Amino acid sequence: MKNLKNSVQLIGRLGKDPEVRSLTSGKNLATFPLATSDVYYNQEGEKVENTQWHNIVAWGPKADLVAKYLSKGKEIALEGKLVHRSYETESGEKRYITEINMNELLMIGGKKAD
Repeated sequence: MKNLKNSVQLIGRLGKDPEVRSLTSGKNLATFPLATSDVYYNQEGEKVENTQWHNIVAWGPKADLVAKYLSKGKEIALEGKLVHRSYETESGEKRYITEINMNELLMIGGKKAD
């Protein structure tokens, strides 16, 4: 059960094309938003869709895969680790962000459109 510690599994669609950066260490870093949706019917019988947005981060070879094969709208499944971090803006304001550091990726949608 130790592998279940801080494990997140999601299936969703990319909200925009991944942004890829090369770091000074030589590693690549890819970031993208992932939308997951739940659909249910309320008491009046109306269909309600609830969409959650997640910030995804991929490092090294996984970032290279993301850059090569993923684009906005692509459906994927991923497993990762939940990370909370903070940073300070230029004006000195402290901001907090929650991200998912991707460990595993499964492409479940069709091929990337050229």
